[in-house]
Amino acid sequence: MTDQNNSSNPILVQNFRGGIVESFHRGSFCVVDERGEVLWSLGDIKQVSFPRSALKYFQHIPFLLSGGFDALGFGPKELAIMCASHNGEDMHLSVVDDVLKMVNLKQDYLQCGAQQPTRKSDYIRLIQNNQEPTCMHNNCSGKHAGFLAHCVQSHHSISDYLSPLHPLHTAIKAVTAQFYEMKEDELSVGVDGCSAPIFGMPLYNQALAYKNLIAPMPWKDEALDAACKRIVHAVTQFPELIAGTKRYCSDLMRVTRGRIVGKTGADGVYCLSIPQKKWGIAIKVDDGKMGPQYQIAHGILCALGLLLPHEIEALKTHGHCENINFAGNTVGYSDIVPLNCPL
Repeated sequence: MTDQNNSSNPILVQNFRGGIVESFHRGSFCVVDERGEVLWSLGDIKQVSFPRSALKYFQHIPFLLSGGFDALGFGPKELAIMCASHNGEDMHLSVVDDVLKMVNLKQDYLQCGAQQPTRKSDYIRLIQNNQEPTCMHNNCSGKHAGFLAHCVQSHHSISDYLSPLHPLHTAIKAVTAQFYEMKEDELSVGVDGCSAPIFGMPLYNQALAYKNLIAPMPWKDEALDAACKRIVHAVTQFPELIAGTKRYCSDLMRVTRGRIVGKTGADGVYCLSIPQKKWGIAIKVDDGKMGPQYQIAHGILCALGLLLPHEIEALKTHGHCENINFAGNTVGYSDIVPLNCPL
């Protein structure tokens, strides 16, 4: 886990106000190539952390391999919402509802907990309509709907679908160990914010997993390779479902038209796959602040020359972020520390 007394990780993002650095964020990142060798890293890449929602791209591989996903008639749109950490916008709720309807379940079966929609406008609309946020608005509701659909199709119990001993999660754990290149008993085990089991591993292995998602590997048979390709296709075909309006994941995959695959995770995690290069990238912000990981991702992609000029321009607000106060005035900004890429 994160060493609270370790200040060896470099400062990667700085917050400026009045011409001085007011605060900063330390972190680490790792870039690996097709062979799993480290191309570039900063900070402690052996540090163990939980990928949180960055694990979602792997959690539905067992469902795809089982044949149950196709038997239910699901397609890339449903797969995208299962992999999402969404805003709780109408477009997200609609697809989650479609998934549940396909297995004749109501939202009451979701055990992820109610959560306010990410966007203030969506939350205000709920209040104006005398409605409360529900489990459907939870950013992980698509994942949970996918879990339930998998259980129904596989004839597993659904009341205890979040138990770490449930067949659903023993299958997910096996896939996690495979893609993150660890033994199952080496994985740290915890409970995610949505109450699902979550597994932890060094940052280096998190980069490996995102490389393994898009690179050919000796242990990937035809079915497993096809499942990976379907996930990448789904999230890049429907980037707006993965996160939502003005979110980095959605903007990145929309602007780059699938040349770069990204996924956020809570507590300052961000992971990327670079299909053309067959590279994997993992980022962790020490203090868990959400936001700096996107700035770091943007800085890394720019430093590696992976973004075209018009893409840099389109994504610039995710790299250089203005600090706007309640009166609407710009009072400062945050930016990534310049990175010296060795490649």
